Amino acid sequence: MKIMSEVFLGEVAKERKETSKENKGRYPIVGLEHLISEEITLTAWEENKENSFTKIFRKGDVLFGRRRAYLKKAVVAPFDGICSGDITVIQALPDKILPELLPFIIQNDALFDFAIGKSAGSLSPRVKWENLKNFRFELPDLKEQSKLASLLWSIDSTKKTYQKLIQKTDELVKSQFIEMFKDTEKVKLSSIAEIVMGQSPPSDSYNEDRIGLPFYQGSADFTDKYVTTRMYCTSPTRIAEAGDVLMSVRAPVGTVNLTDKECCIGRGLAAIRSKGTSEYNEFLLYAFRTMEDEIVAMGQGSTVLSINKDKLHGLLMPDAKKKQQEAFISFVQQSDKSKYDYFSWMLGGAA
Repeated sequence: MKIMSEVFLGEVAKERKETSKENKGRYPIVGLEHLISEEITLTAWEENKENSFTKIFRKGDVLFGRRRAYLKKAVVAPFDGICSGDITVIQALPDKILPELLPFIIQNDALFDFAIGKSAGSLSPRVKWENLKNFRFELPDLKEQSKLASLLWSIDSTKKTYQKLIQKTDELVKSQFIEMFKDTEKVKLSSIAEIVMGQSPPSDSYNEDRIGLPFYQGSADFTDKYVTTRMYCTSPTRIAEAGDVLMSVRAPVGTVNLTDKECCIGRGLAAIRSKGTSEYNEFLLYAFRTMEDEIVAMGQGSTVLSINKDKLHGLLMPDAKKKQQEAFISFVQQSDKSKYDYFSWMLGGAA
């Protein structure tokens, strides 16, 4: 019988408070933007770059994004480095919890829900370690922890195999887009679509009580296709219609979703709708995804990349006819189905 003990996070881990103001050049640099939502491994960082960071982390520590905890950013550090003040560095107490297991305790919906509830601030809510350490969870003994950590890392490896398949499938879709529309006339986006640049409403109109219109400030609530609703506002400024494509125009620029309802959009988004019929919006969605590198390249700004109205209006798009659009939509949907079928097979769904 497995014996589980209920513990507080602060009993099995602590915040690392090591800093360095000199010789920082020898450390890799990790900002909040390098942490990928719901990913447990760190895959991006910078080196030999001037920065104001002073917070040190060590290999095996967990880097937790304390700003906007709803983004679910928490990764294990693969090396020693220096990071943003918006990252809490969490160190395992190895006689209480295996360092290999701690990342899965942190990168966990229950902990993020707890962190969101303890965050303070309206536009950029942050949570402190003093609050986070009071997260309570059940923990087995060290022997069982070892088995559990081994299982979870195995699952993570399977997940990454699936992600590689997704990447290859997306590359195939991009190649198909180029091939299908290489001879199609290119026109400005503004000639085939209406574009509404977002504008943030007064912050005192924000609420989570479903009062007013759904409100999206940026891409934080984006999913595979349709945006999900977490926030509402009672004083909307710029409105997107049901069926519109929502594009993130502030870092990270270029990501897109559809909205299935009328909503308010903040300055981090633009709403784009076809001047034809709403069914063509799906073509725009898939086209933007294949053109993401090109869209990202339009971003400007030394600290926060953003796309201005003129750049977005001038984006060159294929002036595709209805049959071309339908053919490309069908190809993408079949590719998406292949991803889903493979994922189901990996989980044993094909058995």
